[in-house]
Amino acid sequence: QVQVAESGGGSVQSGGSLRLSCALSRLTYNNYCMGWYRQGPGNEREVVAVINTHAKTAYGPFVAGRVGISLDNAERTLSLQMSSLSSEDSTMYYCAAGAFQWSCAVEPDEYQYWGQGTRVDVSQ
Repeated sequence: QVQVAESGGGSVQSGGSLRLSCALSRLTYNNYCMGWYRQGPGNEREVVAVINTHAKTAYGPFVAGRVGISLDNAERTLSLQMSSLSSEDSTMYYCAAGAFQWSCAVEPDEYQYWGQGTRVDVSQ
């Protein structure tokens, strides 16, 4: 059974930075897409960033250069570096994994495996 496990969430002051990590295990194929999504209560899940095992990335429209996604293929660890955080970034962040695409999809439905999420709280 494929496992996706996020870590690194927590509290940070406005303007600060935070790094999220995601460990992928028991995936039987070597090429895949992974991504970070976020979702608040009553809101749809929205893409933060996606990346494939060839390091091709795509970012959500609200990111505005504040976020960097990276994938360590050997360790199967996905990272998300976020900076200039504001209260609008406070929500649950989810890691996802799915089939390889040359340009990874941003729609959440394209990803088969999801973690439980990690909470990010940005205080004033």
